[in-house]
Amino acid sequence: MMSDAAELGAFLKARRAALDPADLGLPPGVTQRRVKGLRREELAQLAGISVDYYTRLEQGRAKNVSEAILGALARALRLDAGEESYLRNLAAPKRREKSAPQRVRPELQHLLDAVQTPAFVFGRYLDVLAWNALGGAVSFDFGRLEERSMPKLVFTDERAKQLHPEWDAVCRDVVANLRAERGKHPDDPHFARLAGELSVASERFRELWAEHAVQEKARGWKLIMNPVVGELRLRYETLRLPDDPDQGLVMYHAEPGSASERALGLLASWIAEAPLTRANFPSL
Repeated sequence: MMSDAAELGAFLKARRAALDPADLGLPPGVTQRRVKGLRREELAQLAGISVDYYTRLEQGRAKNVSEAILGALARALRLDAGEESYLRNLAAPKRREKSAPQRVRPELQHLLDAVQTPAFVFGRYLDVLAWNALGGAVSFDFGRLEERSMPKLVFTDERAKQLHPEWDAVCRDVVANLRAERGKHPDDPHFARLAGELSVASERFRELWAEHAVQEKARGWKLIMNPVVGELRLRYETLRLPDDPDQGLVMYHAEPGSASERALGLLASWIAEAPLTRANFPSL
């Protein structure tokens, strides 16, 4: 398990490598660059700190990093709000934290069942904690799965590639979201266990995890190839629950008047006539 200081250093190094010197107005230099992105001394100069101190940060040897330095690094690295939050959480003083059991309130399940579009509740580790019937028909039949970890399903279940024609884009979103959640709970050991298991099981996860991308993607489009009604292009929105901040309600909907809206309506009618079972519904 990588320490938070080492994670901080790896994140800084990855973000430094992602920057183009030309975009920052830096001269190309008289010698050819041996590494991608900025040199350590260039980033240190942009952040207004010594090269020695920045080097210690990347090597995981610096402690009690000030708010001013973190802000300067965030500006120099051009971090967005989510990435800056991740940086600050890694550098913050730590408290011991245990893995948290995730439960959905009955009232929330009742809300899911009343919604006429595919809907899910995700937990801290991107586990699917609850879903409605249309959600199960559009995605996996979660009721028949012993483990409902979306990262594990995406990276280790071959059916995910059938379900998601844009599989690699889904992989990137999952990894970036998982890192964002990990940043909120840097002392929760379950994240390290989960990342370790997936790194062993999936080469693609291992590659993406090493990029240190951080993004809490709350909205967007998703292309789904459903075994019953075919292609679905759906928009999704994620709502954080004030009383359960580690849980997010994700709702999908199709553009009005689109083929996907008609296909989703057909799927809903099928479910109403024949409840979702392995025997009568060709779900994934």
